[in-house]
Amino acid sequence: MHQLDALTRDAVALANGGVVALTPMEAEVARQMQVCNACRYCEGFCAVFRAMTRRLEFTKADIHYLANLCHNCGACLHACQYAPPHEFAVNVPRAMAQVRQQTYTDYAWPTAFGALYRRNGLTVALATGLGLALFLVLVLAWRGTLFHGPLAGNFYAVFPHNTLVAMFGAVFGFAVLALAMGARRFWREWTPGPASAVAAAEATHDVLRLTYLDGGHGKGCNEADDRFTLLRRRFHHFTFYGFLLCFAATSVATLYHYLLGRAAPYPVTSLPVVLGTLGGIGLLVGPAGLLWLNFRRHPLHGDPAQRPMDRAFIALLFANGLTGLALLAWRDTGAMALLLAVHLGFVMGLFLTLPYGKFAHSVYRAAALMKHAIEKRQPSKLALGAD
Repeated sequence: MHQLDALTRDAVALANGGVVALTPMEAEVARQMQVCNACRYCEGFCAVFRAMTRRLEFTKADIHYLANLCHNCGACLHACQYAPPHEFAVNVPRAMAQVRQQTYTDYAWPTAFGALYRRNGLTVALATGLGLALFLVLVLAWRGTLFHGPLAGNFYAVFPHNTLVAMFGAVFGFAVLALAMGARRFWREWTPGPASAVAAAEATHDVLRLTYLDGGHGKGCNEADDRFTLLRRRFHHFTFYGFLLCFAATSVATLYHYLLGRAAPYPVTSLPVVLGTLGGIGLLVGPAGLLWLNFRRHPLHGDPAQRPMDRAFIALLFANGLTGLALLAWRDTGAMALLLAVHLGFVMGLFLTLPYGKFAHSVYRAAALMKHAIEKRQPSKLALGAD
C-alpha cells in the first residue's frame, strides 16, 4: 500500500507539471537545507554540506543522495544556532535519518520485504535468526544427532557439505542480488557521470576509513553531550572489519576445499580459523560498543523511532560473533551440533535481512560517497561556495 501511494503521488505530480512530489519527510529535509544554504556555518563539516552548496533547490533525488551521505555524527546539530528549541527547528541528523529509513523501502528489492522490515525491523530480524536456529536444532533432534560424542570439529558429520552449500549458497545469492538491485535503483535515480580512477580511489578511502565519522574536524562524534569522542568511529571499524574478516575466513575455507582439496576441520593456526577468530572478536567488540553508544546518544540525534531496528541489527551481528566463537571453543565436544545449528541459524537470519536495514544503508552510503567524489570534480553550475 505504501508503494502504491508513492507511485500514485508521483504519477499525479508528473501529470501536473513534471515535478515529483516530496513526501513530508523529504520536504522537511528540503526546508532545512534551504536554511543551511543561507547560513553555511557548517559548510566545511562534511560531504553533505559541500554537496548542498551546489544546489539552490532540492529534488527527491537530491534529498535521497544527501540523506545517504549523512553519517549522523551530530556535529552540525551541536554547532547550529537554529537547532531546537529555535523556531527554525533545524535538526539535520534527524531529518536525514528519517529519509534514509524511507529509502530502505524505496530501493528495496523485492519492495514488499523492505516495507515489512521497515514496520517490524526488530521483530523480523530477531525472529528470523531465532526461528532458523530453532528449526535447525529441531532437525537435529528429529534425526537423533543433537547430542553426540566428540566429532573432532567435523561440521560435515552434522550437516553434509552439499547441504550447507545449498542452504547458504541460496541465502547468500539472494542477499547479493537484493543489495545489487537496491544499489542500482539508488544509482539510477541521479547519476553524476562517469567515475574517474581518482574519484573511485577517494570514495573507497572514505568508505574504508569511515572518514565522515570524525565530525568534520577529526575529533569524532557528539554523543550524550557536546563532548567529542572517536568511540563511535572505532566501534564501527571493529564491526565493519570484523564482518569482512569473517567473510574472508569463509572465502579462504572455500578455496581450501575446492582448489587445494583440504576439507574442514582446520587447525586453530590455519588461515581460515585465524581470520574467523579475529572477525568474531570484532563482531563482539564493535556491536557491543555500538549498542552501548546507542543508549547514550543525545535524544536529538537521529530518529528515535528507528532505534529498535538499529538495535536488532546490532544484536544479530553480536549473536553471529558470539555463537561463532562459542562453536570454535567447543567444537571438539558433544555440544558441537547444538552450537553449529544455533550459529548457522543466526548467520542465515543475518544474510536474509541484510538488504533491508542498516547494512543496506552502508551500500547506499558507499554509492553516495562515489557520487560525491564524481560530482565535486565537475564544475559547479551555480559557482556558489567552494568544494
